[in-house]
Amino acid sequence: MIIGVFDSGVGGLSVANAIQKALPNAKIILREDKENLPYGTKTPEQLLKLVRPILESMVQEGCEIIVVACNTVTTTIIKQLREVISVPLIGMEPMVKPAAALTKTGKIAVFATPTTLASKRYAELKHMYAPNLEVIEPDCSDWTKMIENNHVDEQRIKANVSMALNSGADVIVLGCTHYHWIEDVIKALAGKRATVLQPEQPVITQLKKVLKV
Repeated sequence: MIIGVFDSGVGGLSVANAIQKALPNAKIILREDKENLPYGTKTPEQLLKLVRPILESMVQEGCEIIVVACNTVTTTIIKQLREVISVPLIGMEPMVKPAAALTKTGKIAVFATPTTLASKRYAELKHMYAPNLEVIEPDCSDWTKMIENNHVDEQRIKANVSMALNSGADVIVLGCTHYHWIEDVIKALAGKRATVLQPEQPVITQLKKVLKV
């Protein structure tokens, strides 16, 4: 079994590692596009032009299913990609639904890229699952670059987490796989005041369902 994992950068490695741990007999092919980072400020048209040939090459390499480990790509162009890529695609998008079910304050925070936050799909998620909630969206526009360069500035992270907590959010959604690498930092800053959600385990559950394993 060959499973593809695609992301713009290092976020995909976190997802690939989680999948490999859950499915140790699978071969994982990981592809990144660091030359064109960041994805989070690009238009859907630019993203499609970049991502389609990469996924097509992964199919040629034998991938039987591909996890699109990028919230930005999933929320903007997954529909168009599914029309042209010949294997199943599993996307990753902000966990608004489970966050809405968990919150007791009626306020959640979504940490994501500008393109994800501006996407039609993200608007649909909020409309469907959080119509009566306050959704706090801190500016994380420089986080991807910070994480890619391995220069994690805890003060910048703390500023956003504190803003979310002080606004009353009791659930924090990590809507970008890059942020998985600083999940422990965010959890430590949030303490018992907020639950931190990211979609690796739900994606693995969906992957197993599609693969029937």
